Amino acid sequence: MTTDFKRLGKRGSYRLGKLRAQGIKTAGPPPPFQPSFARSYRRGPASAWLLGLLAGALVIWWGAALGWWFLPFAVGLAAGLANRIAGWRPKIALPAVALTAAAGWGIALLWQVVHDHQPDGAVARVIAALGGLPAYAATGVLATLLVAVAQALAGYWLGRALTPWPAD
Repeated sequence: MTTDFKRLGKRGSYRLGKLRAQGIKTAGPPPPFQPSFARSYRRGPASAWLLGLLAGALVIWWGAALGWWFLPFAVGLAAGLANRIAGWRPKIALPAVALTAAAGWGIALLWQVVHDHQPDGAVARVIAALGGLPAYAATGVLATLLVAVAQALAGYWLGRALTPWPAD
């Protein structure tokens, strides 16, 4: 029993070297490390992405006018599906999707103030009070925009997860 403790950690103590004799090959050296900034990413045209994000903001605005609060998630999902094909990096696509969601709901909130001639503070205070938050204008606007951004980012990540990698 004491000899087992003396063998711990020493080369060849458990006859693991005989695996090669049984026909199992040793693993080759690992591939060289390639940092993420050195990898080549296929990128779609920037104009197509900008048009898509603008269309997404308009869809979110239209949905907010109809009371469809879930459209930031759907726009984020569509952006995630399209992003896998276009090949944009997440560090570029995530802020763009977040800005799209915030712009869509921001336009909707601004539209209520401008088109309906309601005081902007009153609209935001009502939104905050309905959400159970303190009845401050900034709280209502920020909470609304943050919920839209969170929905869009969750949809984006789901879209990226559902889309397979393009074939090289």
